[in-house]
Amino acid sequence: MNWAFLQGLLSGVNKYSTAFGRVWLSIVLLFRVMVFVVAAEKVWGDEQKDFKCNTAQPGCHNVCYDHFFPVSHVRLWALQLIFVTCPSLLVVMHVAYRDDRERKHRLKYGENCKHLYKNTGKKRGGLWWTYVLTLVFKIAVDATFVYLVYHIYEGYDFPSLIKCEQTPCPNKVDCFIARPTEKRIFTIFMVVTSLACILLSIFEIVYLIGKRCRELLTAHKSRHVMTNTMSSGSTLMESNVLMLPVKTTPDMPAPSYSVAIS
Repeated sequence: MNWAFLQGLLSGVNKYSTAFGRVWLSIVLLFRVMVFVVAAEKVWGDEQKDFKCNTAQPGCHNVCYDHFFPVSHVRLWALQLIFVTCPSLLVVMHVAYRDDRERKHRLKYGENCKHLYKNTGKKRGGLWWTYVLTLVFKIAVDATFVYLVYHIYEGYDFPSLIKCEQTPCPNKVDCFIARPTEKRIFTIFMVVTSLACILLSIFEIVYLIGKRCRELLTAHKSRHVMTNTMSSGSTLMESNVLMLPVKTTPDMPAPSYSVAIS
């Protein structure tokens, strides 16, 4: 698997993330990807070859191994890392789409035209929804795989001795897992880091929603203050008009008929 491509993808989306997103990225790269590549793959190694049963019955070893380990931990974690990091590509693609729209708009109307976006990488409008939906998808993926590990292997423990009585085993046989304590430690470590990433994603969603609500509330207050100012100004103008002195013409007697005739 090309982990360099995955690292480049995550580093590219890092500049569009919040502080919580950068911490999430650090945990994924350092405590999940690096630990997985450097240590976890070597700890598991050839699992089926290291799985020993105290019987020579043909097929019993393979059946017991498949019963207790239907899916390899390493392959399951590889799928988890792929699914949890690929949604970040949607954010990069959305920003690239905005950049392309802005470029075509400038080519059509000139460089001095009004821009479609003040900042193509700013999380507003559709990009805000894309970013939030990627966070929801990450939470769902991590939670699903944490549950799968618990459900498939019936917990996060690795017992040193396993009792197997699957067909074609002649009777109940004892099977042994290689390095059970080491595997238990790495399993718990990967589960804990997954839960930490889930919490960070939840905090980031709450932060984005709270920030957006605060901006909308501030804009609403600004419009309300502006409306009150305009209404008070118009009321003041009307009162000034009413207070202006009215010029009245003096009462003069009407000329008599004889004067008018002369």
